[in-house]
Amino acid sequence: MNVKLLGALAAAAFLSACASEDTSGAATGAGAGAGASGLSGMSGSVRPGSQEDLVANVGDRVFFVTDASTVAADQRPVLERQATWLAQYPQVQITVEGHADERGTREYNLALGQRRGNSARDVLVASGVSGSRLSVVSFGKDRPAALGSTEDAWAQNRRAVTVVR
Repeated sequence: MNVKLLGALAAAAFLSACASEDTSGAATGAGAGAGASGLSGMSGSVRPGSQEDLVANVGDRVFFVTDASTVAADQRPVLERQATWLAQYPQVQITVEGHADERGTREYNLALGQRRGNSARDVLVASGVSGSRLSVVSFGKDRPAALGSTEDAWAQNRRAVTVVR
């Protein structure tokens, strides 16, 4: 009971902290803004070629529909921007993390996360990124971005996230 209460309080605190932020890029993986200067109070503090740079200027994630691992047409631009960004920083290596929502078995979701990560990787390679710079890992449903058993939470958890190594 206490664990559920703590989880609910943590989720409420998270949601209230996010309530005043602009989330227009959240559904598209568009990142936090158009440039590093778009980060309030952090102008110039984002190191080029870093994870923070990727998130702020390009977007680090793409989203999938239920039980699917094909990158949808509306998500491809995020991966194409990532490929362009990676071309600017040839020393950067990345891991593509595949994720799933909480529904389904652990084994099913690990396999689905792997397929999602591989699909995102394939788009990056087709966009000119060397496969030797990329790795893929699946977390299935083990690392949710959003807590809860709602369609909104599930939609946020069906994703592939690009992480700078």
